[in-house]
Amino acid sequence: MKSICLISVFFGPFPWYLNYFLHTCKNNPSIQFLIFSDKSKNDLEFPENVTLINISPDQFNELASNKLDFLIKITNPYKICDLKPAFGLFFEDYLKEFDFEGHIDLDIIWGDIRFFITEDILNNNELVCVRHDFLTGYFLLFKNSKKMKYLFMESKDFKKVFLSSEHYCFDETNFHFASFSNHVPLEEMNSEIESMMHVVKKMEIQNTIKAYFDFMVIEGLPGKIRWKNGKLYYKNKFEVLLYHMILFKKVYKPKNRIINIPNEFRISPTRIYHS
Repeated sequence: MKSICLISVFFGPFPWYLNYFLHTCKNNPSIQFLIFSDKSKNDLEFPENVTLINISPDQFNELASNKLDFLIKITNPYKICDLKPAFGLFFEDYLKEFDFEGHIDLDIIWGDIRFFITEDILNNNELVCVRHDFLTGYFLLFKNSKKMKYLFMESKDFKKVFLSSEHYCFDETNFHFASFSNHVPLEEMNSEIESMMHVVKKMEIQNTIKAYFDFMVIEGLPGKIRWKNGKLYYKNKFEVLLYHMILFKKVYKPKNRIINIPNEFRISPTRIYHS
């Protein structure tokens, strides 16, 4: 079985939904997760396959600067999104034993990862994306190879992006989601920078990368989501890889952190129900 390590960098107080993230990580025991953070576990229970590694923002900047050989000075944690494609390089010392590595966010409820990310997919691809139309910053998987570790450098603008305090959505599309969804040719996009999606699409055209795209996720506020014993379902019939809570976390803000997560719960457009 191909080994997989998924990485998140998160600075600041841990969010209320972290326990859901951890609980659903636990139900994917063959996947290893690394969370780099300036916070300690305190009373949080981390499963065996999730490792919390203490790092301060200054230490992250120093590490990134040393790996890139130019000065990185991130002051806004959200800007780290632009640097996600370089995590394979930054954290290479933690990844030596893994066949694949990827960057993820914490606002995720996982389904059965191996059900979707199969051995056949891993054996035949260098990059795995969980949408059919563009790269996603909340989950993107790379083969752990020198080529893929330095893939971000294929963008002529990566240094401009990394040196700027502006957020460019470099890990995804430079905000050209609709253009890629509608298959607009690269030469017709009025993009300020070459994002990772620009890089991958260009390399696909050149036949110099093996990339897998498929729609495996739920986003938005659809409701009718159920998690049960490690499986995630939509409308009780469609199994999905993950639910990205980017909008849900803005709607549902529980006053108290939920500690005991049951083996079954439901997600409506406005809240989580334990059942």
